[in-house]
Amino acid sequence: MNVFWDRCGCAWILILVFIFLGCAWLPAQQTALGMQAEERPAYTSTEALQKATQNPVSDLISIPLQNNANFDVGPFDRTQYVLNIQPIIPIHLTNHWNLITRSIMPIVWQPYSSGTGGQYGTGDLNPTFFISPTQARKMIWGAGLTIVIPTGSNQILGQGKLSVGPSFAALVQPGHWTIGSVVNNVWSIAGSGGRPDVNQMYWQYFTSYNMRKGWYLTSQPILTANWKATSGNVWTVPVGGGIGRIMKFGFQPVNISAQFFGNAAHPSGASPWGMRLQIAFLFPKLTPEQKMQLMEHNLKQLEEQRGKQVQR
Repeated sequence: MNVFWDRCGCAWILILVFIFLGCAWLPAQQTALGMQAEERPAYTSTEALQKATQNPVSDLISIPLQNNANFDVGPFDRTQYVLNIQPIIPIHLTNHWNLITRSIMPIVWQPYSSGTGGQYGTGDLNPTFFISPTQARKMIWGAGLTIVIPTGSNQILGQGKLSVGPSFAALVQPGHWTIGSVVNNVWSIAGSGGRPDVNQMYWQYFTSYNMRKGWYLTSQPILTANWKATSGNVWTVPVGGGIGRIMKFGFQPVNISAQFFGNAAHPSGASPWGMRLQIAFLFPKLTPEQKMQLMEHNLKQLEEQRGKQVQR
């Protein structure tokens, strides 16, 4: 099992979950995750979906599955894999305000520093809650709270502390561009007395340029700072980017992207470079025409099943 994970990492889980969700969620697009479809915009064009997926406080329901491979970790140049399951669920509070919930559940393969084997399991759950205006003008923004819950299944996979702090997001989307950032800082408030206190910053700045047929160029590095670390081990500063595309699998719109990063600064023993692969399942409100097409598709499937049963 250790050899399997060391070679293949979380990519296999990404594929399996993708297949499962692609089959299970297709019929549920009209009322995804229980939200009233009438409360969400239709996003009838690919261009609108591009802008919505690049907006961290968009009122678009999505389920990103993000696989991060961090190479050359530790003295034996091992590879760490982190699969982040990141459902984004907007809640319509009033005519003027939305609550955007973004949760990250990591599934981690952490190689041992000894050079053989490693630990597989869940990391710490990280939900974030943004309050954002429904009608933003030039500047789109959100403000709220982020929490780190100690759900790590093993000591080396989590911090063992309950941590809380403020979170902010701001962006602009002129023309083909999306430019913005998300930043938060958390401090530990409870948890194991035998674990170090937490004081760390997360800062993701992002730039995307949208092209034709759903394609886009993007750079979304995540900078982190561990303010409790010793000098020279505080910052992780990746530089890089990649390409993505909005497309459909049948009736299911998805956002697929690939990015590569080199770390200009990183703690001792941490990865100097990595790869991020992501697929996000998108659940916009369906237009009347799309609803009709979905009904026709489902009816065709029922007729095919009925025909097979008659043949038997």
